[in-house]
Amino acid sequence: MQYLVHAYDHTDSDALSRRMAVRADHLAGAARLKAGGQLILAGALLNTDNQMIGSMMLFNFETDEQLRNWQANEPYIQRGVWDKIDIKPFREAVL
Repeated sequence: MQYLVHAYDHTDSDALSRRMAVRADHLAGAARLKAGGQLILAGALLNTDNQMIGSMMLFNFETDEQLRNWQANEPYIQRGVWDKIDIKPFREAVL
């Protein structure tokens, strides 16, 4: 099943520094998921000043357990970068 994730960063004064401190770990994990075919698309959400304020990811997980495993191991979750995470099942339109 595909899942669309919108994750919004905390807005406190240290939020961006927390993001940048674990960004390499986050990107390494994303690269592993991409290589394994589980991550389809990902990128940063930006505000009007082009500053990172969150993330968007589109996953293809075979089981809910794989989704939970990603959540348990995601550095941005573990290290308090993301404040709110919205995960919805997603179905791509056939065009």
